[in-house]
Amino acid sequence: MKIGLSTYSLLDAINAGEMDVLDVVQWIADNGGEHMEIVPYGFTLVDNLELADAVREKAKEVGIELSNYSLPGNFVHDTEEEFEAEVERLKEHVDLINRMGIKHMRHDVIAFTLPPEKRTIAHFEESLPKIVEGSRRIADYAAQFGITTTIENHGAAVQHSDRVQRVLQAVDRPNFKTTLDIGNFLCVDEDPIVGVKKNLPYASLVHFKDFYVRPYFQDPGAGKWFRTANDNYLRGSIVGQGDINIREIVKLIKDSGYDGYITVEFEGMEECREASKIGMDNVKRLWDEA
Repeated sequence: MKIGLSTYSLLDAINAGEMDVLDVVQWIADNGGEHMEIVPYGFTLVDNLELADAVREKAKEVGIELSNYSLPGNFVHDTEEEFEAEVERLKEHVDLINRMGIKHMRHDVIAFTLPPEKRTIAHFEESLPKIVEGSRRIADYAAQFGITTTIENHGAAVQHSDRVQRVLQAVDRPNFKTTLDIGNFLCVDEDPIVGVKKNLPYASLVHFKDFYVRPYFQDPGAGKWFRTANDNYLRGSIVGQGDINIREIVKLIKDSGYDGYITVEFEGMEECREASKIGMDNVKRLWDEA
């Protein structure tokens, strides 16, 4: 098991101009991380191969692995031309990570933000053929490079554990699995313990994040709160300090025999570097205690 950090966790510092992605590589190594997951927000690599090569070499220099590359994706379009363009766009990212030596990629399968009427099970089933076709084509393309592609429980349309499994089983490719995010189930009001237990057998990578949770009838006021599918309130917290039962989830994952990458994600209000360091330390401690 290797603990690391998503570049997304340090997005506040990147956006403020206090760090660039090469600084992030160094920071993760300096603060006990064993790998880095790339989420290209605040920087791009697919159109900057010189920077991509620099990130690859910097990771080698400081002794951490590049574990995963996560990006948006959407196979549900009105026209075949748009669908084909999206498939080709995602293939370019597969080419990028092959160049960088990364063997794991997460892509979304439908738009992250959808109106409520398009988050229903009926719309999901209507969209499933395109989701499956696109996911198969990317998985098949990536297979030649030994790359695993994944769907995450991410985005309200395909965030429930059952919907993720539906896609996995329909795509039916050995190199198409799930990036299991322990916190994202809350966005559709599913108990994280239940979601983790159901989807852990399909997981090739695990995200650890944490949330503060408040019911819809208790408005918590200002801050980085957002609403779930059923209008409850969530706000990102330091991993291990929020309302998710992290200890039980760590035990479930450890007892399952999972021995891959664990990526810490932070998206809260605290200073991002301090919060990310505490989160990584907490996961290491709780893993040892489980």
